[in-house]
Amino acid sequence: MLKQFYHWQSIEAGLDEVGRGCLAGPVVAAAVILPKDYTNPLLNDSKQLSRLERQKLRVEIEREAVSWKIAEASTEEIDRINIAKASFLAMHRAVEQLTVQPEHLLVDGNRFVPYPMIPHTCIIKGDSLYASIAAASILAKTYRDELMEQLAWDYPMYGWEQNVGYPTPKHCRALLEYGTTPWHRKTFGPVKNVLKSDELTSQKSTDLVDLSLGYS
Repeated sequence: MLKQFYHWQSIEAGLDEVGRGCLAGPVVAAAVILPKDYTNPLLNDSKQLSRLERQKLRVEIEREAVSWKIAEASTEEIDRINIAKASFLAMHRAVEQLTVQPEHLLVDGNRFVPYPMIPHTCIIKGDSLYASIAAASILAKTYRDELMEQLAWDYPMYGWEQNVGYPTPKHCRALLEYGTTPWHRKTFGPVKNVLKSDELTSQKSTDLVDLSLGYS
């Protein structure tokens, strides 16, 4: 069973994000404050749970949590400030929307930009150690998975309903064949390569036009 609180006497919010390694879609973060007596033996890192288990826990967490919020940083923000800073931005947005002010933040991972006036503790693999971080990982993942499944209806060729934006072979092949969408992160390597190839193709077409004009 996961540990309940890092500092028992304080009101603590667990923070986690999902989608850092994706080629498309926003990065999503969640902040969760659980009751001090909350327990559930199924609660774990969202990646270790089945889809059905995540959905069941999502309903319970949203019902039982003292406060919870989900926030995003957009693809445009990711491209402008980089994925690490965008992840911290999404976490800050989730914290600032909580209806109960936390006194301490438990953050999954080894880095974090301090939130004003609230101390934090970074915990590597915290989503498999602490209940509030695990709860945050579940809310963030279920929310983002549903978002990418909805976007897949508009862009079915990329397989987002299965890969939720990660660089699977199908996703990368679709990028090469169909190009990018407004939801793609243009600063990410595989996406940049597609854009670069498009620019080269466009330049070659322009050169051909100029050449034909020269002989007209």
